[in-house]
Amino acid sequence: MTSKSASSPAAPAFCAGMLSFGAPWPDFATLGSRPAIPENARAIKDASSKEAAYQTLLMADALRYVTLQMCASKASGHPGGFASSAEAYAAFVMLGHTHIVTEVGHHAPGFYSAMFLDGSLESLGIRTMADLMGRFREQHGLLGHLSGAIPGILAPAGPLGQGQHFAMAGALLHPGLLFPVTIGDGGLGEPYILSAIKHFHTSYPAATNFLPTLVWNGFSQEHHSMVSELSNDDMRRYFEAHGFGRVILVDAKEFDDAGQAGRYVDSTRFSFAHRLAFGQAVLTAADEAARSALGGTLTALIIKQLKGAGVHAHGAKSHNLYPGDTLDKPHIEAALAARALSPDAWGLVRENFKRAGGGPAAQTVVTERVLELRDLGAFPVKEYGLTEKAVSSTAVGALVAWLGGQDSRFVVTNADGNEASGLKNINDALKIRHPTADPIYNQEPGGQVYEPLSEDACAGLAAGLALFGSRSLWLSYESFAINGWPIYQTVTQAMAELRRRTPSAVCLFTAGALEQGRNGWTHQRPEIENYIAAQMRNGNVYLLFPPDANAAQAAYEYAATSWNKGMAIIASKSPLPVYMTIEAARRAVREGAAVLYEGPEGRRGRVVLAAAGDMILLSVFTAKERLEAEGFGVRIVAVVNPRQLYRPSDVAAATVAEPDHGFMADAPFSRLFDGDRLVAVSGGPSGALEPVLLRTKTPRRATLAWRRGDTTASPGELLDYNGLDAGGITAQVLAMDE
Repeated sequence: MTSKSASSPAAPAFCAGMLSFGAPWPDFATLGSRPAIPENARAIKDASSKEAAYQTLLMADALRYVTLQMCASKASGHPGGFASSAEAYAAFVMLGHTHIVTEVGHHAPGFYSAMFLDGSLESLGIRTMADLMGRFREQHGLLGHLSGAIPGILAPAGPLGQGQHFAMAGALLHPGLLFPVTIGDGGLGEPYILSAIKHFHTSYPAATNFLPTLVWNGFSQEHHSMVSELSNDDMRRYFEAHGFGRVILVDAKEFDDAGQAGRYVDSTRFSFAHRLAFGQAVLTAADEAARSALGGTLTALIIKQLKGAGVHAHGAKSHNLYPGDTLDKPHIEAALAARALSPDAWGLVRENFKRAGGGPAAQTVVTERVLELRDLGAFPVKEYGLTEKAVSSTAVGALVAWLGGQDSRFVVTNADGNEASGLKNINDALKIRHPTADPIYNQEPGGQVYEPLSEDACAGLAAGLALFGSRSLWLSYESFAINGWPIYQTVTQAMAELRRRTPSAVCLFTAGALEQGRNGWTHQRPEIENYIAAQMRNGNVYLLFPPDANAAQAAYEYAATSWNKGMAIIASKSPLPVYMTIEAARRAVREGAAVLYEGPEGRRGRVVLAAAGDMILLSVFTAKERLEAEGFGVRIVAVVNPRQLYRPSDVAAATVAEPDHGFMADAPFSRLFDGDRLVAVSGGPSGALEPVLLRTKTPRRATLAWRRGDTTASPGELLDYNGLDAGGITAQVLAMDE
């Protein structure tokens, strides 16, 4: 029996705005007379107690109710997937394991409901159900997908296949704490969730304190999941094949007494006794799985229950709400009435939530405070002479090796192998983390270099560690980094929103397109530079093009000591000329650009050659000779940090955490880039040159950039193929006369 009301005189204040209240459940007077989590305790005492199971079930229905009413208030959002995980989520909370992350962005409403019920959202001014509805999916409120800006939420969740990286990073940084991570069967293989876990476990066998929890509900967003036909034994074997020593599966079908058809059933349709038995099984299984994971065994928990259990629809039809799914529609009203709790039950749920884990998540989870880091002091930069040639990546590698010696938690990740990128010095110093010790290959079980052959796994762990407060570095070939970039995009956006300081997500991409002639177009894919260049307008993403080994060191020093940013350094693995002193390089990295050469005035005017990259400068300096012979005065400007070359109004710097407002002013910009003719040149795509072309007052200007790859015997041939050789640059300047 339920009553429909905007509030109830007997209900706790946070319930204001709830539309339905139910009658007390059977045996509430005995099993709900006091919170199952004792006062001043972090968790229930006994997972096998009937009282604990009863209150876990109350919490699960409370989560379903809040999730559905919140979503229906906007006829928007995704209640169905989380609904099938409600018992599992509630079980972890009752057990005191509140460091819960998810791989499923569409579970966001359920996580927000949990933060509402434990009081975490009060710091946002969300104190009642009415507040929660008003702020859901609104600017400065609760995003449609999880954000670390929300109090108590440990990590973002949007694109599938990312949450496990955050759970593993948390486990690595916080031994002894459990990090459950919910995984949806709709996205189980996308991208490479279990293979990433397998490599991590092989590399860090002691870090088993994360708990993948498969929400196996049979459906994806719009159809059956691709694993919906697997048997329970098949699913167990699937996890075991990926290194799991323990797989615990609870199948709601085994408790069904409502005669539901199919492999997947809704536990909320069982008789109350069978609902309680299922809740008890989930709670006991979660406790067993948690103890196993914390005890050193890689463990998975699988909850098999129909998608949409306990909400307005089942299967993929429950995935999201549409414009017609409003609070006044009968099917929404009926679903809310079925899940409605009594006022006293709401008070009980709130008290358990607030006690679990030692207090509201916004006050207790590790990501709500800054992780203490060792002070690095001065970087041991090596200054190369202006008459030398040096390998930029190797110069950076020496600093990376030093940093790893200063910070034992520092991790370097690389899918392609450091030696292939001129970074063997990192392996020599920090060692590749591998169960097979072999000095020939610099392998040690305790190494700090993580080398799965997956850019997703590399980027995931590095980005996760940075988001959780630790230093890291992702190394990759420029051509292949695109396979790992999506999680960096997610994390850098999250860092922009964080309410705490965290080390920037730093990456170094070597082996650029111009160095990959003999490998052909498969290895000549510099377009990621445009992807990152587009993100520069976010306010906290930086694309750095050090022109030489000194500038590469300055760029890494700048990136590794920054906060809440995404720093991508593009550097060569070939020996190239040195153009800048360390002092000049540091200034160029901070300010955005620097003059590498300026010749005398020419009778035909001043040509500015603005170059982003390092190898491209070989063509630029050769073109300079030809242009001077043609009667031009030439200025060569290295575009080192193009983000700083934008105008403040171009970039959302004012909206981000740890903002940097060091944009180059108009006068110094004009001294660098204004002339009679300007050619902006890049060995990659043209996105990084946008701020130069946007602001320069030079009347005649053009862009030369990467067009496409092919197999060539030398970088020179590839430059020529793309019109980026000295002849192409000279011809472009001369064509401005026409």
